[in-house]
Amino acid sequence: MNFSIIKKPDYSIIAPLSMAFSITAIFITIYILILILSRKRLYTVSRLLTCNTCLSSILYCITQCVNYTYLLILTWITDDQLCRWRAYFSYMSLVAVIYSYVMQIISRFFFINLYSKYRWLVSFKAHVILISFGWIVILMLASPSILTKDVYFRPGELCWVPSDKILHSYYIIVAYYILPILLIISLSIAIIIQIYSYRKSTTIQPNKKRKDRDSQIFRNIMISFSVYFLGGVPYMIYSFTNSAFFYSLGVVSVTFFVNIEILVTAYLDREIRNIVKNHFRQTNTRVFPMTVNAEVFVR
Repeated sequence: MNFSIIKKPDYSIIAPLSMAFSITAIFITIYILILILSRKRLYTVSRLLTCNTCLSSILYCITQCVNYTYLLILTWITDDQLCRWRAYFSYMSLVAVIYSYVMQIISRFFFINLYSKYRWLVSFKAHVILISFGWIVILMLASPSILTKDVYFRPGELCWVPSDKILHSYYIIVAYYILPILLIISLSIAIIIQIYSYRKSTTIQPNKKRKDRDSQIFRNIMISFSVYFLGGVPYMIYSFTNSAFFYSLGVVSVTFFVNIEILVTAYLDREIRNIVKNHFRQTNTRVFPMTVNAEVFVR
């Protein structure tokens, strides 16, 4: 997928709309993070990875807001090096969201496929190491945009890698999209095969319950990733058609589907869903002061 811009879209409409979706996503994500961090019973490995995805989404949305601010308001800033840094954070935040799902799938692979042999892999410490290593990979993958001079300031355009930088463009396609998607697909197939085999052979009830819970978490991860993946479909169509319409649609759709993905993630988590429901029920419940009839005092 190539994010370079050939035709200039009308950013005066799509950029503010995308910023509005980004700001909404930031507030929703912060709310979910506060819910998780404020309740110790929600401190689980799976929600640790959910928090990582939430932080990645916040970083991506903030980066988009910054980019559009430079594009529409701070137009007098034309420094190439600053443009490269904006490109770096743009690509890095995008990669962070995609690879956060890779880390979630790797975690489910640990739980479902490797738990019986390597139980230390499902520990909290092992997942902290997984997330730390994942972020090192993310920071390194986006480094060509700052280490090379392929990105430079272009009036009226975002700081992306131009289409004439063919090698860098192919690197983006492979490292940012093809590789993580292949990892997700291959690990998902291995997990599905393992789940199917357990359903045929497992007879011990506690193990069966654990496997059912793991398979449900895996299903939720795939649903959330699929929702986020839908946001990039217009960009994919644009990369093959070079249509300004699909590029403009992609600018808005990614941030819009970040909102949907966060809401879907919260809804699929039963405990978080119940906490949110109870919170709004308490908020909507009105307490009326008890009134005393004056006739009582007359009597």
